[in-house]
Amino acid sequence: MTTEPRATRRRRARPRTQALALVAVVTVAGALLCGPAEPEGANPRDVAAHATSAPAGGRAKATTPPAAPRTQLLRVATRNTLPHDPRAFTQGLEFRGATLYESTGLIGQSSLRAGPPGKPPTRYVELPAPLFGEGITLTGAKLWQLTWRNGIAIERNPTTLAERRRVGYQGEGWGLCHQRHAGRERLVMSDGTDRLTFRDPDTFTATGGINVRQNGERVTRLNELECTSDGFVYANVYPTDTILRIDPHTGTVTANIDASGLLTAPERRRAKQLNGIAAVPGTDTFLITGKLWPHMFEVTFVPR
Repeated sequence: MTTEPRATRRRRARPRTQALALVAVVTVAGALLCGPAEPEGANPRDVAAHATSAPAGGRAKATTPPAAPRTQLLRVATRNTLPHDPRAFTQGLEFRGATLYESTGLIGQSSLRAGPPGKPPTRYVELPAPLFGEGITLTGAKLWQLTWRNGIAIERNPTTLAERRRVGYQGEGWGLCHQRHAGRERLVMSDGTDRLTFRDPDTFTATGGINVRQNGERVTRLNELECTSDGFVYANVYPTDTILRIDPHTGTVTANIDASGLLTAPERRRAKQLNGIAAVPGTDTFLITGKLWPHMFEVTFVPR
């Protein structure tokens, strides 16, 4: 057996010492990259929540989700009662000045009429079968009238009610109103679903739309519509006595209006569903009626 010189043994020891030092550096670097070790027995979800919610050098800030918009609960308060043709299967109602326009439905009985509210119409036209009249609205020198399942919108002269042309569309036609939005004009149309479709007032081409939600839930069977100067859309909900006020920018229902109790029990047995809403120009009141109703009611909407 031979014995190595001390200098040789020292030189051979250096690589082991360097390796140990390198391991220590790597271990420290790994700890810095990975962060502090999880405390023994800690819930990983608690640790993760702490790591993401506590800002450096300060306490964690509690975050509160935004509150859901409240839906106002309103009811109708009657200001006046006017006569209404009990044979009119009302589908659309709209004012222009002092003239009330009304569209009625049923195949072979559909019509469009215009005149002072509560009095016999001064202008009247019928829709030939198989057309089934639905919602109406006026924009400039045009009056648009929907049909239910015929896929036809009729452009008319608002003075004479004479038909000018027909434009096709997909799906069913229920309600229609005219709205000024962001300095431009558009039509808002319902089709019995939760969808409100925006249309060009000149060509009737679809330009967009919004889905309607109340407390996060879909609202379907949106029927007759009324656009008001404050930017809202009011919609009858078929076949109920409910009217909704809708923000057309978001599709959110901002008010739920109870319109029940307007007819007496005998009148109710002969009548059909509530349908027909028109804002009275220059007032805060609305004129509402229904299919085969003997009356129209001038109402305001007040808290329940």
